[in-house]
Amino acid sequence: MRIGFDAKRAFFNNTGLGNYSRDTIRILSKHYPNNDYFLYTPELKENHRVNRLLKYKNINTRTPSFFNKCLLPIWRNRRIINDLIRDRIDIYHGLSHELPVGIKKNKIKSVVTIHDLIFIRYPDLFTKIDRIIYKNKVVNSCRDSNMIIAASNQTKKDIVHFLKINPDKIKVIYQSCNPVFQSEISHKFRNSIISKYSLPNQFLLFVGTIEKRKNLLTILKAIKLMKNQKLVIIGDGGNYKQECLRFISKNSLANRVIFLKNLEIKEIAAVYQLADMLVYPSLFEGFGIPILEALFSKIPVITSKNSSLIEVGGKNTKYINPLEHIELIDAISEIQKDDLLRKKMITNGMQHAKEFNEYEVAKNLMTLYDGL
Repeated sequence: MRIGFDAKRAFFNNTGLGNYSRDTIRILSKHYPNNDYFLYTPELKENHRVNRLLKYKNINTRTPSFFNKCLLPIWRNRRIINDLIRDRIDIYHGLSHELPVGIKKNKIKSVVTIHDLIFIRYPDLFTKIDRIIYKNKVVNSCRDSNMIIAASNQTKKDIVHFLKINPDKIKVIYQSCNPVFQSEISHKFRNSIISKYSLPNQFLLFVGTIEKRKNLLTILKAIKLMKNQKLVIIGDGGNYKQECLRFISKNSLANRVIFLKNLEIKEIAAVYQLADMLVYPSLFEGFGIPILEALFSKIPVITSKNSSLIEVGGKNTKYINPLEHIELIDAISEIQKDDLLRKKMITNGMQHAKEFNEYEVAKNLMTLYDGL
């Protein structure tokens, strides 16, 4: 089978959608090596996380012709169809919400992954023009695709409710995470990370884009009231990050909050394994990959009792109201004071994480492809 992927985010994005794209391509090429996989991207942007993928002999890259490079948005949206026909693609998978116009008309079988409909649930977080663009892309892709993959049961419910799509056309296929999070990082490497980034002996961890929906301020409000509590943040952001920095400055928290960004994937895994726990009070998620990474890293997780987070976290994650920082303080304190609880959360959390193993994800994807 010849399978094409919209690989723009695999090359250009190092957060959630990029990780999903790279892991999907990786696990399929690894567990189903007899297929040929084609990655369509506006350019072969240097990215060490993608370089590992390109070592697989069954992975091919495709970029637009010189003429189409002058019209990149049109190429991704329409003219890529000519390349799919030339490459005799059997199935094209839009890995993040969109498919090229004309794919159904040209009788190319297609699948689209919908991660979330946050732009509908929380319209105030997006500009009007962005909401219009996102909705058009999602509606057209759901209409033209042969099947839709939802990142979680929560996302499937949202697609049915907001877009009125037949639920039989939607298959929930969870994602796994990079295997580096599933293996123990050596003490030597972890110690080198402590030294390189001046990490404290004990700290809470937050991982994700620093934006309003991720709700970092709730954590900052909590640690303001927790004497000597340290926080490490892996991620970056824009306006909302500036709001968080102002809060940190106003409340003299600079010596207790460490910002990290642009880390190697192994470095991120090491920071997880060094942390006391992951704190992830997001307002809404389509999946929530940091939770899965933390469970595989054998640390406790505190997250919000909403959206898909309960699906990913399982029964032994601590759930809170993300807008109640006192509730967060209580959850952190309980885990820190109760060693038996901590060990139970780690042991049972790891068992739950195994349900998201990459072989099962790859098998579910191939079963879907084969059924088109």
